[in-house]
Amino acid sequence: MKKIVLIATALLLCVSSKAQNAVGSWSLQPKAGINLATMTNDDDAKIRVGLVAGAELEYQASSLLSISAGALYSQQGAKAKVEGIDGTIKMDYVNVPILANFHVAQGLAVKVGIQPGFLINDKVEVSANGVSAEVELKESYRALGVDVDIPSVDFAIPLGVSYEYSHVVLDARYNFSLTNAISVLGESTKHSVLQITLGYKFSL
Repeated sequence: MKKIVLIATALLLCVSSKAQNAVGSWSLQPKAGINLATMTNDDDAKIRVGLVAGAELEYQASSLLSISAGALYSQQGAKAKVEGIDGTIKMDYVNVPILANFHVAQGLAVKVGIQPGFLINDKVEVSANGVSAEVELKESYRALGVDVDIPSVDFAIPLGVSYEYSHVVLDARYNFSLTNAISVLGESTKHSVLQITLGYKFSL
């Protein structure tokens, strides 16, 4: 009986191992989720909840390491309330995460990499006394006669962890920007984004 249990366990482990991505294989993972985004060096900055969606391509280099790259639409920025005025800085990017994924346990991976992001939208929405307005972020500063620098490319370091079960992947990352998002009047601020997504991995 003990031998049968050992053989059955070995077979289950073998099947489980084969269920994971084989070395040299490729997979595609469409994904979507939420961003909890804010901006540094600003005491008034609060969390802006935004959407993140896209897909990532992954190559299994070894049993312990895979390399992935993707394209993600990412709503970033921050919310604020100053002297009774509600405002939202809306800075949306197409981010390109390039990650090394270290598979530390069955289904569990720790990841780190670099992420260039390309700005596709920058607006500020303001609401006061039941009236709201939305204008381009750069134009809002220029209308006040203030010079502002808003780079079109952002570079960030993503750090994260993911868990995969039956091809479904739950992923949590913290993206810390290395470059300034807004520089004005001698001060600057950077993006700080916690990203949580759910995806499905297709073998190619």
